[in-house]
Amino acid sequence: MARFRTEGLDELIEDMAAMGQSTGELADEMLFAGAEEVRKAWKISIKKHNHIDSGAMLESVNYSRNAKKIGDIKSVEIYPQGRDKKGVRNAEKAFVLNYGTSKIKGSHFVDDADDIAGPMVENRLRDIFDKWLIKHKMR
Repeated sequence: MARFRTEGLDELIEDMAAMGQSTGELADEMLFAGAEEVRKAWKISIKKHNHIDSGAMLESVNYSRNAKKIGDIKSVEIYPQGRDKKGVRNAEKAFVLNYGTSKIKGSHFVDDADDIAGPMVENRLRDIFDKWLIKHKMR
C-alpha cells in the first residue's frame, strides 16, 4: 500500500548520520517508536472512516518486532495482520477499503493514516533524539 514519508524527518536523519547514529540501538529505538505512532494513526483513521464491522481489522493492526534491512535502510511493515473469524485476511479488507472495487468506493484511509502519523512520528522521534543528546551530553 502506502509508504510513510515525512519531510520533517530529513534533518533529523541527516543529524543522526553525521553523528554515526543512523544504525544501532538509537536507530532501532526510533524505528520501533515511529512504527508504534504509525500503528496508532492507522487505528485513528480506521475509526474516522468508520471501517469497523467486527473490529478484527482494527485490533490486528501491528508491525513486526524484527526490522527488515536492505543495504543501510531498516524498515518495518505496519498493516492489519491475520484473519477474521470468517478466514478473511485483514490486510485484504484494508486494501479493498482503501482502494475500493467496482462496487465499493475507496476511502484512501491509509493515506489519511499517513497524514495523521506524520506529526506524531516526528514529535516522538525528536523527543527520543533530544533525550539521547542530553544523556550523551551533546546538548
